[in-house]
Amino acid sequence: MKTRLIALTFLIAGVVACNAFKHGSDTTEPSQPTVVQVDNQGFLDMTVYAARSTQRVRLGIATGGSKTNFNIPSVLMSGLTPLHFVADPIGGRRASVSQEITVAPGDTVVLTIPPA
Repeated sequence: MKTRLIALTFLIAGVVACNAFKHGSDTTEPSQPTVVQVDNQGFLDMTVYAARSTQRVRLGIATGGSKTNFNIPSVLMSGLTPLHFVADPIGGRRASVSQEITVAPGDTVVLTIPPA
């Protein structure tokens, strides 16, 4: 009987320890957002997109002559992710596409749109 009580005590202690370890990992800080900073030096406002292979997500509008920050949605990010960015001028004719760049979660990417 004493052996069963000791075994049960160790079993309960093991379950409590495993449960505490599992919940201890939940206290980590949330990851930093991945950001693209658009420096639109041109006159026209631009609709900015982030793209990965066949998926393209609208980030927002970068006002002409200003800097704008956009968070890259976590849907596009999975570890080191190759992305390119598209800047489509509002009232203009031709969108600009950046070269592909590898982005890690938490990075800040700077996209400069030169004056036309």
